Amino acid sequence: MTDAGAAAYVLAGDIGGTKTALALHAVSVGGATTLVREHTFASHDYRGLEQVIAAFLEPQAPRVAAAAFGIAGPVVDDAVSTTNLPWRIERRGVSAALGGVPVRLMNDLESTAYGALFLPPAALQTLNAGVTRRGHRAVIAAGTGLGQAFLYDDGRHYVPVATEGGHADFAPRTPTEDALLLFLRGRFDHVSYERVVSGPGLLNVFHFLDEELHRPVAPEVRARMTTEDPSAVIGSAAVAGACGTCRDAVELFLSVYGAQAGNLALTVMATGGVYVGGGIVTKLLPLVATSDFLRAFSAKGRYEGLMRQIPVWLITEPKTGLIGAIHAARALVGG
Repeated sequence: MTDAGAAAYVLAGDIGGTKTALALHAVSVGGATTLVREHTFASHDYRGLEQVIAAFLEPQAPRVAAAAFGIAGPVVDDAVSTTNLPWRIERRGVSAALGGVPVRLMNDLESTAYGALFLPPAALQTLNAGVTRRGHRAVIAAGTGLGQAFLYDDGRHYVPVATEGGHADFAPRTPTEDALLLFLRGRFDHVSYERVVSGPGLLNVFHFLDEELHRPVAPEVRARMTTEDPSAVIGSAAVAGACGTCRDAVELFLSVYGAQAGNLALTVMATGGVYVGGGIVTKLLPLVATSDFLRAFSAKGRYEGLMRQIPVWLITEPKTGLIGAIHAARALVGG
């Protein structure tokens, strides 16, 4: 398993509520990384990250020099209580399990933001070319939740910074969104952007159109929603043109998504660009170009001209978070 040309080995991980992906990489003297081994585990089969690491690192595995992990949840005091998993991950505990090596814990969108810096052009699809310039960059990704982060430009390097901006208050822009907010207030104590822009959020939007506005829904779509992931059904039916209400739900979803991406760009002055990640928008890609996403992104009143200059890229590489963790671990050994 060892690489004779490796100066060190690093461990990286992408930890989510459903799956935990771990990767062992060899780092050369020049800093190049080479994959040694990678495996994905069912998170709920284990009591904690240390147990997953033990299962991954066989007795004959080379000694790890450093490790970094992107984790779904806020990192506070070098620890994370995972959002959709009954784990508490502490940096000192993980370090001890690996023999006392340096360990970095990152929010999952923080590691995605960092990973975006290392993606080849083929892993990015341009939604808005904008104007190429230095500056902070932002990352937004809708999945199980709505993740947001940014890359601080210090003039020499980009530094990833986590946020929990997806939990900011949802701000409607139209009479339809006003009605959506009232509908969601009847279901949730706090209505955040994540209640609209996420997998569960898309389902919330559909329920609003169905139950509040009484839009028609094809019987076969209703039947599929009882046996399959309902959000996935809504998305696929919209792309296929099989359900007008599903299409309307996706249109509203993408409009709010674009608006919040623009809010994030304004908040961190992301003149260097905005990355849009997450599996949902990739699956909805046939509808994105013709949707209201970019118009909503740019519609910021007196700043509309500036917003049109901001490049917007869609991330198509599903392992971007793991890539970020790999490079964060490499940095810990001076790679």
